[in-house]
Amino acid sequence: MGLVFSEAGMPRGRGRIERFFLTINQMLLCSLPGYTPAGAPTGKTLLTLSAFEAHLQQFILEQYHQRSHSETGMPPQVRWAAGGFLPRLPESLEHLDLLLLTVAKSRKVRQDGIHFEGFCYLDTTLAAYVGEQVIIRYDPRDMAEIRVFHDHRFLCRAICAELAGETIALREIIQARTHRRKALRHTLQDRARTIEALVEAHRGARPVDALPGANEPVITLAPDTAYMDTPKLKRYFNE
Repeated sequence: MGLVFSEAGMPRGRGRIERFFLTINQMLLCSLPGYTPAGAPTGKTLLTLSAFEAHLQQFILEQYHQRSHSETGMPPQVRWAAGGFLPRLPESLEHLDLLLLTVAKSRKVRQDGIHFEGFCYLDTTLAAYVGEQVIIRYDPRDMAEIRVFHDHRFLCRAICAELAGETIALREIIQARTHRRKALRHTLQDRARTIEALVEAHRGARPVDALPGANEPVITLAPDTAYMDTPKLKRYFNE
């Protein structure tokens, strides 16, 4: 099977999916808050991605598949059930995860588990595979657990103790870390400016009596050549 990409600006090269997008736009998107038609200035975001996913799922299951189709005269759900077609099902839920969770990464099992995206994932099954390379598959919308495969065979579900019982998307983790780094950067910059201001104020507040008089000789200390010849970072030949 050859993969042929359609040309940009040529929607007839991908007519099926473009027609479905048009249906989604006309029957769902235009009724959602924050909808911005093509060519209109971008408005304020009023709908979160998770809320949009809930609206889209409800539309497909309860409206799109239940209304009569203009060509067949039957709802898609009824036509599918009447055809008697049974798709080939996976042997287990783990094999279904292998098909659906397309994001795969290679990781090495350590003594304390699998490290991924700054988190540690654990399961007792991994104790027998310490030092081995495994393939992990995960759902970017839920980083609480990952699926671990070894030699194309499912091993276990590894759980992150920090995220257990929660549904946290990878994008939320990245956004939180980016926000935290920016906050720390601003804090360090503010502290650096404060220190510079204090140093400048200390230099400007030097008492006049401490300055050398006009008739007093100025004492100049000779530089410590022994100190200057020795580098700050000692090496073996300096000892």
